Formats: sequence, C-alpha cells, structure tokens
Amino acid sequence: MEKTAPVISVLMGVLNCEDTLDESLSCLEAQTENRWECILCDDGSTDHTADVIRRWQERCPDKIIFLSNDRNRGLSVSLNRCLDKAAGTFIARMDGDDRCSPDRFEKELRYFSENPGKSVVSTDMQCFDADGVWGLRAYPTEPRPEDLVHGTPFCHAGCMVRKEALLNVGGYSEAEEYARVEDYDLWVRMYAAGYRGGNIHEPLYQMRDDRNAAARRKWKFRVNEARVRLKAVKLLNLPVWKAIYALRPLLLGLLPGNAGAFLHRQKLKRGTD
Repeated sequence: MEKTAPVISVLMGVLNCEDTLDESLSCLEAQTENRWECILCDDGSTDHTADVIRRWQERCPDKIIFLSNDRNRGLSVSLNRCLDKAAGTFIARMDGDDRCSPDRFEKELRYFSENPGKSVVSTDMQCFDADGVWGLRAYPTEPRPEDLVHGTPFCHAGCMVRKEALLNVGGYSEAEEYARVEDYDLWVRMYAAGYRGGNIHEPLYQMRDDRNAAARRKWKFRVNEARVRLKAVKLLNLPVWKAIYALRPLLLGLLPGNAGAFLHRQKLKRGTD
C-alpha cells in the first residue's frame, strides 16, 4: 500500500539531547492529530543522541526520518536540510529537549482552517526546569509589522508555518550574523514579503529553560538580535526612530551581574516577555 503523504512535517535539529529526546518524541506520538512525520538532523552530537533516533526510527519507520551532519553546522543548516526532505503542507518545529501538549497540532491546524489568510501560527509558551514550570511567555494575538522591532513575535519551537510561504522566502538564513536569531530573521523576512501570522493564547508548548540562561548569553548573539531589529526597521518601512529599540539587547548585556537575567525572569513570570 502506498504511503499517505503527511500533512505536517516536524523539523528537529538536535545536538546532545540523549537524555531528553525520548520525552520530546513521545509528545509527538501522543498528538491527537496523527498526520505528521518528523525529520531529525543530528548536528554532530557527541553523546548517544543518534542511538535514540535510530530506536525511534525502528519503532515508527513511517514517521521518523534521520539525517546526520558530518560535523556541527548550526541549527539553520540542520533545519534547512530537514526542510528539503519535508513532504507535509505545513511545517512544524520542535526542539529535542522540550515538550508540547497532545492537542498542539490539532489546534494549530484548526487555526489555519479558520484563518486561511495566515501563514504562521504559534502559541504561548511555558518555561520549565527540574523543579517544574516557572514562567510563561505570551505573544501578541496578531503581530503587526511594527511589533517585530520589539523582538520575535512567535515562539519558534512551537510554531507551524505553511511550507509554501517558508520556501518562498528561502527558508532559514545560514549566515553567521543571524546565529541564534534565525527565527527572528525569518519572521522579519516573511512579514516583509507580505505574510502574516497569529498566536493561540494557550501554553501548548513547554520549553526547558535554565532560569539564569539570560545572564550567560554571549555578546555576539546580542549583537545579532540588534542587527535583526535594525533589519525590521528597514524591510518593514518603519519610522527611523524605532531603530532605538535595537539598543535593548545590548543594554541588557551591559547590566551588572545577574540584573539582566532577573529582569528576564520577572517578565516571564508575568507572561509579558
């Protein structure tokens, strides 16, 4: 019998996540919307991540596709390799150390059915660690072009995108100046091309997040974020004065000690970041 093409292709670039990948893939297996495939690209793991993927491939041969980079090449390269193999009409994301609710795909597909003019949908996101859920990140209901200068308007790992739109803007940028902000750059380019999206105000995605990670964020990644904010001003024809918002990630990096991380945690606890 000929294999039925999946509706959703899940892209996963994974690196050294042998301890968490089983839980992440189990969340996909538990989805109430079962018409998905998952394409995993191992980005040079030095642990047993590849063995975990092979076990899942044996368990779900019609759903799991395994790719492997010859060395660590970065998330964008891995995701683009996955995208090249995607058969679904919709592209979903998932990280190998996160979790999502069993009705995530069902509700995201329903959003597209009810909003045919939208090309991106994501959800609010909970942050958790070994001690449990500790924060919530909420996003604008219908992000406007001017919202993009303030930061990424979608939870990337919890998103679903129309594949046609993603391909039309060239997929993910693999340039080093967009490392760690490849999703933010993608949204700017999609909005500049006329695509729009929205967010479901339910925490259908849960991100494993170190409460102090913001304090350790490298300066070059803060510079990359500032660069994308400036790009948003230019490509979206926003008022020039809005370029001042590009300073925010740089100023947070200059705060003493853990002050920046404290502010970040407070916003997540309030659900306003």
